[in-house]
Formats: sequence, C-alpha cells, structure tokens
Amino acid sequence: MKNLKENEVWFITGSQHLYGPEALQQVAEHAQIIAEELNKSEKISVTTVFKPIVTTTEEIYAAIQEANNAPNCIGVITWMHTFSPAKMWINGLKILQKPMLHLHTQYNQDIPWNSIDMDFMNLNQSAHGDREFGFMTARMKVKRKVVVGHWKDEEVHSQIDVWARAASGWHDWQGAKFARFGDNMRFVAVTDGDKVEAELKFGFSVNTYAVGDLVAKIEAVSEGDLKALIEEYEATYTLSEELQANGAKRQSLIDAAKIELGMRAFLEEGGFKGFSNTFEDLYGMKQLPGIATQRLMADGYAYAGEGDWKTAALVRAMKVMGSGLEGGNAFMEDYTYHFDPNNSLVLGSHMLEVDPTLTTEKISCEVHPLGIGGKEDPVRLVFNGAGGNGLNASIVDMGNRFRLIVNDVEAVKPLKDLPNLPVARVMWKPMPDMKTGCAAWILAGGAHHTCFSQNLTSEHLNDFAVMAGIESVNIDKETTLRGIQNELRWSDAYYHFNDK
Repeated sequence: MKNLKENEVWFITGSQHLYGPEALQQVAEHAQIIAEELNKSEKISVTTVFKPIVTTTEEIYAAIQEANNAPNCIGVITWMHTFSPAKMWINGLKILQKPMLHLHTQYNQDIPWNSIDMDFMNLNQSAHGDREFGFMTARMKVKRKVVVGHWKDEEVHSQIDVWARAASGWHDWQGAKFARFGDNMRFVAVTDGDKVEAELKFGFSVNTYAVGDLVAKIEAVSEGDLKALIEEYEATYTLSEELQANGAKRQSLIDAAKIELGMRAFLEEGGFKGFSNTFEDLYGMKQLPGIATQRLMADGYAYAGEGDWKTAALVRAMKVMGSGLEGGNAFMEDYTYHFDPNNSLVLGSHMLEVDPTLTTEKISCEVHPLGIGGKEDPVRLVFNGAGGNGLNASIVDMGNRFRLIVNDVEAVKPLKDLPNLPVARVMWKPMPDMKTGCAAWILAGGAHHTCFSQNLTSEHLNDFAVMAGIESVNIDKETTLRGIQNELRWSDAYYHFNDK
C-alpha cells in the first residue's frame, strides 16, 4: 500500500494588507512554524506543506488553482491568522476541487495577561477572522471539516490525521480503475448500481472484462514464477497434508498459484486497483479464486464478490485510509447469527475471500469442496479474525443518491472451534446491541457485503462522505430505532429537494 507521506496537504493562511508589512511578516512566520509543527507530528500521516500567506483575491485564487493542479496535493488546510475579508475568497472557493479542512486555531495558546495591547489584538484575530471565513464557506456550501483547538494539541493533530486519511482515500479514487470479471450475480439488487453516476460522483471507473481474457493470463504463467510462488506458500502458511508435496490435492495448489499469478498480471498490466468476480461466471477456470483473492487483498488490491463493484471500491479507499495502522480493512459478509440472548453475535465470512490482514495468528492453507460454482475444490486460507473495536461500512445506490452506512462493532474471536467450517471468519457484536444494530442496518438498506475495518472509525468515514458529497448514516452506541427512522425520513426529504 502507498506510503501516505507521499501525499501533501497544503497549509494556506489568510490575512490582509490592512495591518502593514511588519504584521504580515509575523503572520507568515507564525504560519510557517505551525505548518512545520504539523508536518513533524507523529500523529499526522501525510506531509504538511507551508504555502505563502494570501492577502488578496488574486493570491487566493492562484493558491487554490495551484493546489487543484498539484498531483500530490490531496487537500488544503485553511487558517485565518488575522481578519481576512471573506469576499476575497469567493473566486478561489468557487474553483476548489480538493478536500478542505478549516483549522480554527491561533498562534498563542494563552492570553499574555500583562502585556496584551491593541497591536497584539490586531495581529491575533483568528477568533473572529475564522468566523468571517466560516460564514463564506457556509454561504457557498463548501464541503469541509472544522477542527478547533491549539495547533500544538495532540487531539487536534489526531483530528487532522483522520481527515487526511479520508482525503488520501478520496484522492486514490480519482482516476482509479476497477475490473469486473463477468457481470453481477444474477437477480441480486444491492450489489448492482449506476456505474456512470458513480464515475461522475466518485471519480473511479468500473468496466467488465471477459473471464477468457483472464484465463489467457493464467495459462501464460511461467514455470519459474509458478515454482517460486509455491515455495512462498510453503514458507508462509501451514499447508494441509493433501496440499504438500506428493499430497493427493497438490495439483489444486498449483492451479491456485497459477490463478494468482494470472490475476496479478492482469491487474498490474491494466493499472487496476481492485476487482470483482462471480462464481456464476468462471468459464475456463479450474476453481474459484480463493487464496489468490485473499493474497491480492493483503497486498492492497480491493475485492468484493458477485460483481459488487461498490464494495470493492470502498474496500480500496478504506485500505488507503488505514495505511500504516495496526489491523486490516477487508471485504466481509454477514453470514449467520448466534442468537444467544445473553451474547448475540454475527459470524462474518465469505465463501473463500477473507483478507489475511485481519489476523495475527498462523494461517492454514487448505482445500475443500465449495458446494456452488460447479468447479474443482478451491484452495483457501483459513484463520480467525482478531478481536477489538471495529466497524462495518457499506455503500448502496438509493436511486437518487449514494448512501454510506457505518455500524460500529465489537469484534471477538469465535467462541468455540469450528472444525467443519473451513473458511476464514470474524465474529462481532453490532452496536448498540444485536437487535437494534441489525434492525437499523436493514432499515437503512445496508448491503450484506461490507468493508470490515479494524483500524478506522466512523469519523474517518464521515469525513470521507463529506468529501464525496454523499449521505452518511451512522449506527453506534447512541442509536435508537426511532432516531434512525426519523433520520432516514429527513434524509429522504432533503434529497428529494436537493437531488444534486
């Protein structure tokens, strides 16, 4: 996955010429100090770049135009050191194409009680300079995040990082390509959607490619590459006896490795960031990709099953957001329930494709019948996901808008062994409780496919939804069914009158 330090956020400070050159020099010095402090913060994952202060309409427009055109700039942080008349910002804000964070801070942490005078007051006017700027961004309906606090405060740094990670995921979507091997699973509704509207709204494209083209890549795999990958499997995983050298199912492992190498070649040559497939369209393939998909996801590629391109794209964005954090972000599905009244839980899994970044335990490589798809027994990685706080997120197409649904969860290791369930799996308790969480998810139209995260929070996803300009529904410890029903009604009314 990409090193987020390659991404830049530009620190743009507003002022005006009313205060004279000496004051502006101090503004510039203070702004540079703040930008450098943010840049060296261990809590902020991206690079903060100081930009010269802006004091006129023309300077503001030029700075934002430059940010729009800079390939590594993923967003701008704005701050008004003094009073910066906000009509100067109109033209610049009209062309802003990158995410924006408004940092409401001031250079000094404390009031200098004994020495404060009007010169100090004129220089340090963020308290109302930012409000002037805030009015204009509200009037123009600029999508932004507002963070309040002193620039040395670690909590402020953490909030900036949440936004920066969301901006990194959004930046990664722009121009991204996702491959669909085959089409959508037949008759399934929630995994389908408007790919044209998605490209207009989100910036990524989704196109379908024939399984036969993938098979051609699989058949072209070299013996040397195949041998090296088999050796990697043997060194990395605990192979079941039948997959070991001279084992009864050794050929299945060889076939699975060929599929991985062929898929990897297809994705690399096409510049794709993720893919989907379906067990209903496997013509020419010996088995449904299991270990291949799992390992590609672990390397940063996005995936979702049954042609679910929306979830695949979300998985990729969340993988980028979580870069460098402990834990994983992975395609997931609510599979079955444990309705113990004292400890109700969801068992999450998929047929084969659960990302190994979700576990810290030794992983077993096994082969078993699948029961659907009509192909040979597929090879897969089997493990239990780690416990801890997490979330499930889903993007659905509501017809007149996209909706992002996020449910906070508490993950646990499976309560007992599952000797006859040879798939990777995770268990969790939806917040605020099983009945409310599941009912709220269904009321909101959440999909059965999600991205399960061990390292992101609803704040990351909310910031991302703001950047994307889409509806966001949170299901957390404070959720009630009456509250979620009212929220959904209000959203329906809002989007009826504001459908663009």
